[in-house]
Amino acid sequence: MGYFARLAGAVIGERIALPIPLAHDYPELAALRLRRGGIPPRVAGWMLGQATVSAITLRRTVFFAPRTRIDVPLLLHEFRHVEQFLERTTFPLHYIWESLRRGYHRNRYEVDARRYAERRLGQAVRNPPAEEA
Repeated sequence: MGYFARLAGAVIGERIALPIPLAHDYPELAALRLRRGGIPPRVAGWMLGQATVSAITLRRTVFFAPRTRIDVPLLLHEFRHVEQFLERTTFPLHYIWESLRRGYHRNRYEVDARRYAERRLGQAVRNPPAEEA
């Protein structure tokens, strides 16, 4: 791997693919661009007073910390952040303001993303695929 490829990986992370079974079970996740590593999870962590965060969404791209276990609840949570980005261009400013006012866990965008993931997971459990005859 060349110098610029290593530098790019250190800055924006390495591209990763969504596992095909997840894309089948949760088609909305196919809209995500996924990356592992890079600066964004570290910067977000520093803003929260920690070394890194598990994941951070910037528009359609989700950046995962190097050691984060990527699972369906986390992907659905981050997918909702993608929708929030697309709903209003000023989302990053509103998100920061909410975090300053209410803290990370009570930030209304975080609450909304957690609820979205819970609802979506509940639908998947209650509506299992029909068995083929």
